[in-house]
Amino acid sequence: MRWEVKDHITEAEYNRGLTGVTLDGLATKITNSLSTGAFLVAIALQFGASNLVIGLLAAIPMLTNIIQIPAVLLVEKLQARRALSVYFVFLSRAPLLLIALIPFLSHDDWRVAVLLGALLANGAFRAVSQCAWSSWMRDFVPREKRGAFYAKRMSIAAIAGMGLSLAAGYYLDWVEVGFPQYVLYSYSFLFLIAFLSGMANVWFVTMIPEPRMHSNGGNVFRMMLEPFKNINFRRLMMFLMVWNFAINLAAPFFTVYMLKNIDLEMSTVVSLTVLSQLVNIAVLRIWGRFMDRFTNKSVLRVCGPLFVVSIFFWIFTLNPDRHAFTVPLLVILHIAMGIATAGTVLGTSNIAIRLAPRNAAASYLATSSVANSLSAGIAPILGGCFADFFADRKLSLILKWSSPDTEKVFHALKLNHWDFFFALAFLIGLVSIWLLGKVEEEGEVGGRVVMHEFLYEIVRSVRTVSTVGGVLNGTLFPIGLIKRKLRNGNNGA
Repeated sequence: MRWEVKDHITEAEYNRGLTGVTLDGLATKITNSLSTGAFLVAIALQFGASNLVIGLLAAIPMLTNIIQIPAVLLVEKLQARRALSVYFVFLSRAPLLLIALIPFLSHDDWRVAVLLGALLANGAFRAVSQCAWSSWMRDFVPREKRGAFYAKRMSIAAIAGMGLSLAAGYYLDWVEVGFPQYVLYSYSFLFLIAFLSGMANVWFVTMIPEPRMHSNGGNVFRMMLEPFKNINFRRLMMFLMVWNFAINLAAPFFTVYMLKNIDLEMSTVVSLTVLSQLVNIAVLRIWGRFMDRFTNKSVLRVCGPLFVVSIFFWIFTLNPDRHAFTVPLLVILHIAMGIATAGTVLGTSNIAIRLAPRNAAASYLATSSVANSLSAGIAPILGGCFADFFADRKLSLILKWSSPDTEKVFHALKLNHWDFFFALAFLIGLVSIWLLGKVEEEGEVGGRVVMHEFLYEIVRSVRTVSTVGGVLNGTLFPIGLIKRKLRNGNNGA
């Protein structure tokens, strides 16, 4: 199959293409919602996966991005980004069908091996498609509209993914309670839907026209070294590498922590994730407009510290055991991370696109992606390797009060197991924020300006709600849902 590369795209073709990009985001979100994150970790735990395997599950999608290096050669040589995207999106979705069949295998060791192999194939093919896609979208979506457009695209996708994830979480709990012998096969159903959504994803990609690619025609490997010669882009890559290492040292284990350490039900874990996504949707367009208005770096200087601080406060959800504030704190943290994630995901992707030279976008973006993926892939592997080591280690900060009559000891802080990763991720995250300050982006403003404007937008949005009751109901619904689930679970115990 061949598709024409166009020197001129009509308005009708352009609008149809934007619809295709939006639908692609929708299908991709559905696929990822059911085949990654909590559901992927949960099925691995069902297979008896170790902490190292959990780390590998998070690392494989990152480490396979190194394949973008030869992928750049393909993109530069063929200059047919739509064709490459279609073919390799199809190949990346096919392994999901294999994962859906894994529960029919009889041995856990085989199940884990096939799961890792399928994810490896998925990540490898996805890396090639992503390389072509990034360069393609760099030329197709106008620079002045990127922030608002991608914010809208992510909002639509998030709504679909949120509802589907919540339904899937309750479906798994329903099967586990009513039909425990079929729990593994319930995951097969989820991955089958993810596969079908992935096939729809392929069709939507074919709807988007491809503008002619701008290339300098140089040696690809020499082109891959060019970003390192660009001082500002090199600083950007350093920030992104440290940032991704910090986030992926702790974040991949949030689900394990909630399922095994806090002992939450799958539906409750998914409900917390949905709460975060609700907040994400609410602020996504605000951050998108701010990026077009104030630059990506300006938004990152607000969202980055918020996310890093949120990671640190995971330490207090169990300190040392589950307490009355565990669930309320999880709710607050998921709200904060929802606000921060909306800005950091948009900002870290768009700032690389904006700072990459037009005639070398493919090589700049691929080099940045490979560097970021290596750091993000190494982090969860290290976390998985040392998880068992830290399981039997504790670090306490003790305050002791002595008087002639009494002596009291207070545990001000107590770190154990995953807490070490949360604390370390927090410290490394602070370093990444410092590195962000060295990156230059034209038009940037201070973080205080962005925060002031953000709070103004939030207040204005609240005032547009017709009744106070509507605000309270919309705010308290996810919290009430989680509390009811926990109360029902405790009554059942």
